[in-house]
Amino acid sequence: MGSIYLIRHGQASFGADDYDVLSPVGVRQAEVLGSHLAQLGLQFDRCVSGELRRQQHTATAALAQLEAAGVGIPALQVDAAFNEFDADAVIRALLPDLLPEEPEALHVLRNAAQNRAEFQRLFARLIGRWISGEQDKEGLQSWQGFVEQVRGGLDRLLADAGNKDSIAVFTSGGTITALLHLITGVPPANAFELNWQIVNTSLSCLKFRGSQVSLASFNSHVHLQLLKAPELITYR
Repeated sequence: MGSIYLIRHGQASFGADDYDVLSPVGVRQAEVLGSHLAQLGLQFDRCVSGELRRQQHTATAALAQLEAAGVGIPALQVDAAFNEFDADAVIRALLPDLLPEEPEALHVLRNAAQNRAEFQRLFARLIGRWISGEQDKEGLQSWQGFVEQVRGGLDRLLADAGNKDSIAVFTSGGTITALLHLITGVPPANAFELNWQIVNTSLSCLKFRGSQVSLASFNSHVHLQLLKAPELITYR
């Protein structure tokens, strides 16, 4: 069987003007991951990333550790199918309908770094409305559209893969959530309950034979746990 390793990007710059940049913690997480992969003796036949900078930086930082350990690595390929959904667009489109129920929401979302728990609660409410499909907005990618985007990326991976290939995919939490939904059939709402638990630079593994895909492991972050440094275990 072949293996696809889904790797969530390192910690991004939550609360900053540009979220799509790895924080110093995110860079360290990616380096630790790469060293761990080298210690495991993993060799990849193909490495793929979404287009986002935080995804590609995670890939290059991790793969550099493999290369430093003498492990041959293929050139990083980019496929936009593994991009994250546009969370800012979801918030902008669906927030107006939520404000009558949550009058403080705009203030919380504008000051997310200072209101992390309340931000998460409000964001989860907005995501719930988005995945329901009952509040689709013109110009906003729907949940179903996002799922089809991710499905296309997975189909392309499988079509080009050898029977025993090992493939690394550097991506994001929402993309992994969509794949969980596609592969296991878990309802979107339950998939997002898992989403909130996905650790930065965690590994989830899919096994495939032809077009048949199954989930082998989810959200492994032992490479961070072994360091006994709680500050390296982050979720955003």
